[in-house]
Amino acid sequence: MGAAGSKLEKALGDQFPEGERYFGLENFGNTCYCNSVLQALYFCVPFREQLLEYYSSNKNVADAEENLLTCLADLFTQISSQKKKTGVIAPKRFVQRLKKQNELFRSYMHQDAHEFLNFLLNELVDILEKEAQAAKNDAETSSPPEKTANGPKNPQANGVLKEPLVTWVHKNFQGILTNETRCLRCETVTARDEIFFDLSLDIEQNSSITSCLKNFSSTETLNAEDKFFCDKCCSLQEAQKRMKIKKPPHILVIHLKRFKYIEQLGRYKKLSYRVVFPLELKLSNTVEDADSEYSLFAVVVHVGSGPNHGHYVSLVKSHNHWLFFDDENVEMIDESAVQTFFGSAQEYSSNTDHGYILFYESLGANKS
Repeated sequence: MGAAGSKLEKALGDQFPEGERYFGLENFGNTCYCNSVLQALYFCVPFREQLLEYYSSNKNVADAEENLLTCLADLFTQISSQKKKTGVIAPKRFVQRLKKQNELFRSYMHQDAHEFLNFLLNELVDILEKEAQAAKNDAETSSPPEKTANGPKNPQANGVLKEPLVTWVHKNFQGILTNETRCLRCETVTARDEIFFDLSLDIEQNSSITSCLKNFSSTETLNAEDKFFCDKCCSLQEAQKRMKIKKPPHILVIHLKRFKYIEQLGRYKKLSYRVVFPLELKLSNTVEDADSEYSLFAVVVHVGSGPNHGHYVSLVKSHNHWLFFDDENVEMIDESAVQTFFGSAQEYSSNTDHGYILFYESLGANKS
């Protein structure tokens, strides 16, 4: 990698960003699914900064046990504090911990990058929530509860009123969807909110992210066996249902459903459809109807013709330059090369490098 690293430094020259590090990640036998997602997360700057901050303020805790969060923080710290600007790092501890934690990732078989991303974000949230709960319990045991004339001050601390903890992982990735169902008899609208860390979109040939998002939020009629039980009518009624984005996340992760189960074949098939993903995206299927603007900063690409084999690489935008990460190798690419990963307009094509997970950052000045 020495040669490739110096080649990258030469390519960037004086434009090499101050304090930035571009390191390839060693592959431990089919761990490209992990490497490609880790690179996308490393270049998700708000996430990286908060993770490094967490690590610096927690690394001195004597009884801190190793978990996926500490291993990830350790890896990101290792990369960011390298003396060299480019090179290769072996994410050995992280991969070992991942395999120990989840048997799904133990084999040397081809794994799904989206499943890994999902598992990782949920695991980080669980760890942060447990730590916050433990800290709260410690604080409560060290300070005696305040006595009041009418019994305990907060009788529902562990009951209904408990506020969910919002971690820095939530602040970056969490959005809220609202599922609206309108009874066609009494017109009553029932809305149910649900949180998401990423949006999984069905795809069609020769389409775009915008049209996939429109389909995601299109109105569906519930009738025949699918009738909806309306509380107001106290009976099953025909209804219209649709999903809208109530609160767009700061980092919008879009997963394109490229692996589809084909009933006749009795197995999964990879859809190589051409789906255009723009560098700048306007989200229009939001509840407020105010367009939320996003900028693309990373793409995890699946390379290969089938779902059970292949390879993952990632494209990352850093300081206005696009970089291509393929395990140990890192090289600069032109922005125009991003469109070669949209997919294939024909069913059988020699190009099997297709965008699979897209990472967009909100251009909104203040997203809390």
